[in-house]
Amino acid sequence: MVAGVQIHSQEAQKAQAEILTEGALRFIAALHRTFESTRQSLLVARETVQLRLDAGARLDFPAETAHIRADPSWLCAPPAPGLEDRRVEITGPTDRKMVINALNSGTKTFMADFEDANSPTFANMLNGQVNLRDAIRRQIDFESGGKAYKLVEKPAVLIVRPRGWHLDEPRVTVDNSPVSASIFDFALYFFHNAKELIARGSGPYFYLPKMEHYLEARLWNDIFNFSQSYIGIPTGTVRGTVLIETLPAAFQMEEILFELRQHSSGLNCGRWDYIFSFIKRRRADRTAVLPDRKDVTMETTFMDSYVRLLIQTCHRRKVAAMGGMSAQIPIKNDPQANEIAMKKVRDDKLREVTNGHDGTWIAHPLINKIAMDVFNEYMLGPNQYHVRREDVRVAAADLLNTNIPGKVTSEGVRGNVATSLAYSAAWLGGNGCIPLNHLMEDAATAEITRIQLWQWVKYGIRISDTGELITADLIDRLIDEAVPTLTSALVKAQNLEIVARYLKNQVRQAWPSEFLTSDLMPYLAIADGCPPQWQRSVL
Repeated sequence: MVAGVQIHSQEAQKAQAEILTEGALRFIAALHRTFESTRQSLLVARETVQLRLDAGARLDFPAETAHIRADPSWLCAPPAPGLEDRRVEITGPTDRKMVINALNSGTKTFMADFEDANSPTFANMLNGQVNLRDAIRRQIDFESGGKAYKLVEKPAVLIVRPRGWHLDEPRVTVDNSPVSASIFDFALYFFHNAKELIARGSGPYFYLPKMEHYLEARLWNDIFNFSQSYIGIPTGTVRGTVLIETLPAAFQMEEILFELRQHSSGLNCGRWDYIFSFIKRRRADRTAVLPDRKDVTMETTFMDSYVRLLIQTCHRRKVAAMGGMSAQIPIKNDPQANEIAMKKVRDDKLREVTNGHDGTWIAHPLINKIAMDVFNEYMLGPNQYHVRREDVRVAAADLLNTNIPGKVTSEGVRGNVATSLAYSAAWLGGNGCIPLNHLMEDAATAEITRIQLWQWVKYGIRISDTGELITADLIDRLIDEAVPTLTSALVKAQNLEIVARYLKNQVRQAWPSEFLTSDLMPYLAIADGCPPQWQRSVL
């Protein structure tokens, strides 16, 4: 083993032997020892920003980087091999069947997700790495239930999303400190596959989530430079697409692209996490209370402004402006309901392509044709970098606008309770994305439901159709009513009990927790055999 490195789990031992090799662990240790102190300082800086916002400060475009925004001369790197045309990207977790189906879906790329569509059990994390390694080498074919799963000759281009900077990987420690989950996920994929990807005409491509400051992008860029040198591949081979899914990042899009410009493959509108961040960062602002989440659409001022600014910013720097996820999935055995749902998808993709996006996300292979047809009709070239959107003028006030038509309804409150409980319980059971009421829910939508419940209790909002005051006691009652109705193959009763206690506690806090995944991770780590000294107390 590697000096100073410990593995605190006996889960997935076969995958551990294949993936947690001595060379890979040395690489993780080198990254940890070089960059962990910077990561920790950046997380402290997030807390400092939040305290200023709580005290009444307003987010704005940074004065110290005005020269970067004003300079028209700098551009990002040209598209890397396989990323010239990204008109439809499918996303999903990294289990073996999903990887094959996604790569075979007919989309241009597949974002293999170790983050919001994934429950980070150690088995999921390591088996996912095995599956991606095998897919790259065309060794992933298998049979199950008499059905053969076989990779097509020209699968989608692979992009990997590691977990965010805020998360630790407690099952691996270096010098008695848990490694960054971001570094862990990135390092294993990069170390095992970068050279193989290059040999096959592609490269190590990543989606970078949940950043809140351009210095967090600089950290990724430094890691890319270090890693390329470490294994001996050319600088600029790694590419990262940044998800703009936090409110502070929306004010620093130019700066984030500038920091990563040699390694950048664009920005993406991470719409659901963005709504979550909008509420969380403005937690002390009563005027930022939002209505039912179904009413917070892409047409609302703060969402539309962020989209238009992102497209303008990306195309000014000659890089991809990727659209977001439609949550709808096909509805079996109800053609009328399915047509309504699929029309929502078509309308969403039409709005994106006509706004100027260079591609979009889907969560289900059967939606590929809808999205592809729309982009094929309206985007005749491989991208729309030529659509400069010089008409766009977005001020800070536009990004903070809370004038949203809609109400807080009893249906909205009950729906948030059910979604929060069901998803969180499924996550504890090892499933990171689940279908609920014909929508694909992941950690981002679960976070919206959790934080909206907190916000409505915090500010004493009344339910529009009943006049009832939303209190912690009311949420308790709705939780108790919902729990018996939610048990399923994915949602176990014992996990529902845990998340019911968690949600009841959350709506009583002065401020909401930053991430439910951080709060619930101890349960996964303990189940994986991680010693208690590496864990916070469970809830």
